[in-house]
Amino acid sequence: MAAPKKGRQGTQGRPGRTLALILIAIVALTGGMFASGHTTPRLGIDLAGGTSITLQAKNEPGQKNAINKTNMDTAVDIMNRRVNGLGVSEAEVQTQGESNIIVNIPKGTNSKQAREQVGTTAKLYFRPVLTTEVSGGDPAASPSPSASGSPSGSPSASDKESEKATSSSSPSASATSQGRAVTDALKADPTPSGSATEDASASASASPSASASASADPATAKLQAEYTALDCSKKKARATAGDGVKASQPTVACGQNSQGQWQKYILGPAEVEGTDVDKASAVFDTQGAAGWKVTMDFTGKGGKKFASITGKLAQNQSPQNQFAIVLDGEVVSDPYVSQALTGGTAEISGSFDQQEAQDLANMLSYGALPLTFTEASVTTVTAALGGEQLEAGLIAGAIGLALVIIYLVVYYRGLSLIAIASLLVSAVMTYVIMSLLGPTIGFALNLPAVCGAIVAIGITADSFIVFFERIRDEIREGRRMRPAVERAWPRARRTILVSDFVSFLAAAVLFVVTVGKVQGFAFTLGLTTVLDVVVVFFFTKPLMTILARRKFFAEGHSWSGLDPKRLGVQPPLRRTRRVSAPVDTKEA
Repeated sequence: MAAPKKGRQGTQGRPGRTLALILIAIVALTGGMFASGHTTPRLGIDLAGGTSITLQAKNEPGQKNAINKTNMDTAVDIMNRRVNGLGVSEAEVQTQGESNIIVNIPKGTNSKQAREQVGTTAKLYFRPVLTTEVSGGDPAASPSPSASGSPSGSPSASDKESEKATSSSSPSASATSQGRAVTDALKADPTPSGSATEDASASASASPSASASASADPATAKLQAEYTALDCSKKKARATAGDGVKASQPTVACGQNSQGQWQKYILGPAEVEGTDVDKASAVFDTQGAAGWKVTMDFTGKGGKKFASITGKLAQNQSPQNQFAIVLDGEVVSDPYVSQALTGGTAEISGSFDQQEAQDLANMLSYGALPLTFTEASVTTVTAALGGEQLEAGLIAGAIGLALVIIYLVVYYRGLSLIAIASLLVSAVMTYVIMSLLGPTIGFALNLPAVCGAIVAIGITADSFIVFFERIRDEIREGRRMRPAVERAWPRARRTILVSDFVSFLAAAVLFVVTVGKVQGFAFTLGLTTVLDVVVVFFFTKPLMTILARRKFFAEGHSWSGLDPKRLGVQPPLRRTRRVSAPVDTKEA
């Protein structure tokens, strides 16, 4: 008696264990869903409502004809990546007319955070700090500068060197040169390359006093007046500080220190721009106590610029060895340097939490918008129409599912129980995973995504049909149930994998080349296609192997769907052997 093949023994020897594994996985996922508190999928704006923001583009000072199709398309792409992240949170970004962009943010998304990110220009500059002091409040709250010019409570140059010149996440808590004349600050600027600072410095040195210089140079006088009048504790003052100032000119700015106090600054011309940053990432410092930080990698040209400005600043005494990282006109960090940083990388660290670090890295990674935008309107979208469409879609899906089940029962009879159980397992896994993906990656279920799930019913049912028909073919050839299942599986498996691969490839291409709602359809279609493979391999096949051992299916009951008579199996013909008389070949 021949021993069974190892492969066949492996496929039908432990089907119960395979079923147990997938059932344990379903229970674990379901438990995770209830534990997270997200027991329903997050709905898109067309189903649950949300916020619609209209942004209007405008030319910056000195720009002409910047509002064009190329810049608008670039802005849409950047905004879409900002608010969608992985592309499945279903925030819609599209142009309207020649200068407007519409952003639809579904309910359940942090609309305030999205509004802050979507239209910000994310212009990043590295500027030398010329002077700074605590703005607003009691002047006594700001300590006097030390003899070396390094503010108390701030890292010294040697401290920063030991920390590899890592940036702090907020401005220093004390005034660097409180009450210092603006003209003296401009005169001490170590980076006077071709900017208005050069003229201001020359004027300052030619005058017998700071006040005379200020009156002789209108630009310096204006800057001094702005700095004196600036009160960064007022929101309106912070929003307008430095408006209209070019990157090549000195400016005033505001920033909040780690004690929650607002400081005002005089900053020199920008030496490094945001476009010089190649990428930025939020990482957690596991080696030290820095916590969350943002790492920046500069481009080749940007690395040279950064090395140049840090080299200039390191050669001067405080506060001239301090520069400010200015994001959209606000100082987010003012680190000290003690040496030129030539590695082409930098870190911003300090009191970031995870969300703050990720938000900053997100804006820096996606770069600056080519245009400046203002909010023209913000409206709330209701889901009344979407709810009606969802109801109609669910009714259509239920009708389609009922028709599929009726067909399976009529045509496959007992085998339909396996198909229905597999469809149920696939539906449960799809629902649970969609519920978990909402808080995890921002997935939102919209009407096209519902359509993708309905289409997946046909894809899943098709896999069962392929397997069942292969089994029937084996039975028609005269094989019994158990060997028929094992011989049919390799052929059916190849067909199912090829079919699902084509469906998944189509979904992947559609997901990559489209945006918005169509991505929801593609994502759902791809997800359900992958789950179809999982269900067929780990549930349908083991269940079929177990049921093939039961008398109802093994003997081909008339309601099993595997009745040999209904399948047209002919009884094997009885072969007869003709016996002829022996021939004597011997010679007489």
